[in-house]
Amino acid sequence: MSSSLEITQVEGRRGTSRFVDAAWSVHNQPVSSGWIPPLRALVRDGLDQGGNPFYQQAERALFIAQRNGRVVGRVAAIENRSHNDHHEDRVGFFGFFDCRDDQEAANGLFDRAEEWLGGRGMTSARGPVSPSMNHECGVLVHGFDHPPVIMTPWNPTYYDSLIGRAGYAPARDLLGYYLPADDQFAVPDRVRRLAERTLERSHLVFREWDLADLKETARDAFDLYCDAWGGNWGFVPPSWEEFWHLAKDLKSVLHPDFAFIAELEGKTVGFIMIARDMNRVLRQIPSGRLWPWNIARLLLGLPKVLSGRIVLLGLRPEYRNRGFFPLFAFEVARRAEKIGAEGAEASWVLEDNESLVAPLEAMDLEPYKRWRIYEKSLAMIPGS
Repeated sequence: MSSSLEITQVEGRRGTSRFVDAAWSVHNQPVSSGWIPPLRALVRDGLDQGGNPFYQQAERALFIAQRNGRVVGRVAAIENRSHNDHHEDRVGFFGFFDCRDDQEAANGLFDRAEEWLGGRGMTSARGPVSPSMNHECGVLVHGFDHPPVIMTPWNPTYYDSLIGRAGYAPARDLLGYYLPADDQFAVPDRVRRLAERTLERSHLVFREWDLADLKETARDAFDLYCDAWGGNWGFVPPSWEEFWHLAKDLKSVLHPDFAFIAELEGKTVGFIMIARDMNRVLRQIPSGRLWPWNIARLLLGLPKVLSGRIVLLGLRPEYRNRGFFPLFAFEVARRAEKIGAEGAEASWVLEDNESLVAPLEAMDLEPYKRWRIYEKSLAMIPGS
């Protein structure tokens, strides 16, 4: 079989387009019925070394696997210098991984990615992150029956085995919780009573961000994001340019009622941002191409979407043990009931992030999805 397998590194605009298109070739199969095609323009943006500020401190290489001339897989190798400077290590990354149930192809892709990373002095490979922990990451290992929501990956069940048999071990799991907006607002009575008492005692105030003045709002969010997420595993503070790039992409999907901050005595102490689940509309755009009629579908369809995903949530570290997280849940539920929202997914929550896991479990919620990040030592890879 190996003689028919070809692993090719692709470069330039044409090569990047081939790499983007590879996902459609991989998922053109019955076991990928849960896959929702992304917008090709957004995938290209995540790979754009000239236009995406992430690559001011990063490099990447793109590899495609073909068998008998048909694309069966792809992977990107990524060197994130900001990560290595921040954590003082030499971790390389793989991302944008898609593959048929073809172990030889998966091994070939990883071999090429690891060789590229080892040649740049990386001592381990971690992923998938596409292209960083501030973007899409993880392989779905639980919750396949639930449709993917905005900015979260879905993959066939065999991905976990492909990656494991290629020598990768689990590094961390990321959890997803679903918060329904039903008649009980998804908040048990005891949590509601606790939230009301804490709110009365603390005088916490919620205020919507001004999305009309997005740049000023983003600067406020940037400071909060870096402070609130600073101690999380694998987190790397993005540059302002990178964060602003992400914020502009999010503006079109943020619901104005669900992008707000918490203030205490005039100081901003926490924030939450919930994005409309664009995947509800992307199901109607299987090509992933922004033709005029597809743009019209997005413009007309997005405002009608009343389900979403909590894409950003955080409290400044000194306020995490003061019972404020239930207040956020209570406020979200109150606003959701007001507009008749369906609910929202809270993801990705690191499995060992007790400051988030404990409040969610106190609301009688259990993770309904799980994604996995893997890692492999490159000590034995030639050139590393």
